[in-house]
Amino acid sequence: MREHDSAIATAQKPLPLDVAALRADTPGCERVIHFNNAGCGLVAKPVLAAVVDHLNLEATIGGYEASAARATEVRDFYLQVAALINTTPGNIAFAGSATHAYANALSAIPFERDDVILTTRDDFISNQIAFLSLRKRFGVRLVHAPDLPGGGVDVEAMAALMRHHRPRLVAATHVPTNSGLVQPIAEIGRHCRELDLLYLVDACQSVGQLPIDVAEIGCDLLAATCRKFLRGPRATGFLYVSDRVLRAGYEPLFIDMHGARWTGTDRYEPVETAARFEEWEFPYAAVLGSAAAVRYARQVGIDAISARTPALAARLRGHLEQIPGVRVLDRGRQLAGLVTFAIAGWQPQPFKAAMDARGVNSALSFREFAQFDFADKNVDWCLRLSPHYYNTEDEVDQVAAAVKELSAG
Repeated sequence: MREHDSAIATAQKPLPLDVAALRADTPGCERVIHFNNAGCGLVAKPVLAAVVDHLNLEATIGGYEASAARATEVRDFYLQVAALINTTPGNIAFAGSATHAYANALSAIPFERDDVILTTRDDFISNQIAFLSLRKRFGVRLVHAPDLPGGGVDVEAMAALMRHHRPRLVAATHVPTNSGLVQPIAEIGRHCRELDLLYLVDACQSVGQLPIDVAEIGCDLLAATCRKFLRGPRATGFLYVSDRVLRAGYEPLFIDMHGARWTGTDRYEPVETAARFEEWEFPYAAVLGSAAAVRYARQVGIDAISARTPALAARLRGHLEQIPGVRVLDRGRQLAGLVTFAIAGWQPQPFKAAMDARGVNSALSFREFAQFDFADKNVDWCLRLSPHYYNTEDEVDQVAAAVKELSAG
């Protein structure tokens, strides 16, 4: 591992959470109150250094030569991600995004007409569109499990649908992008294992802020990004592929020379590992930055992160709930570090622009992102705020005060 001037990078064990040191490691903290970690987390110095150093090396000695020189560091990406989610490096495939990973996983499933995809009403927009595309092309059937009155999927009802339909695929998003809901993916996975059903999890918003253990979840496939709560570079992610899926011979529809060997003029053999879900061309600088980001998160400590990040979000919700004209939209028995709210008297773009003018980074969500959820909540748009462990309680209070000021105005 290359050394960097960092409060965290050289640590071998998780350190007590030193927010001041973490902020010193995060240059963006000097410029903005970054409450858009559900979009992109602010990268830390070791991540930035890993990317820039490799780009400099490519410019100096050549792209192929640079990747060969950093082969050990590239392998560390797989080691770090495997340790993060409790699996082995051979079960990890690098991907250009969580959506890329998810689409590759779907492409490996030989869907036939009338196969059932069982999912939730809170699955990510791109996943829902992919399911609809599969329905259009192959004639699969989509079944959405109902929600509990307090929010989140009704797992017992979903299990009953599993027994009734025997779906070709069960799919769930751990933390939807449009709310702070945390879905009970391990409970869903337990029923999938009992019924021997293929199970795909979208962990795009949860990796890096909540503990992820694929053995406990019981999933066959799990897609995630590095740019959000892991604080890695953009256009990076990964796919976890279980041993069961690999042994069964699942492979992406458009497998290439990295994922397979051309063994004769009319045949090929996929590689034995999850590398069959990768392509030959890699953004090596971004891979090395992602490895640094996962190392950083592990050294800070996922347990400490998963305590602080939702706590900051809960503090923010508590403030927002006291503001006239503001309606907090997050529902469910467990909530993560995403806070969504509607505000009376404002249109979306002007409201976000007003937050931007106050130095607060945020994101808008619209009904087209969450057709079921926003229809249930009777909203067309909301503002999403997503603090992370390097943010401070004072920043939470400042953001709430900005919302209060704008609401009054």
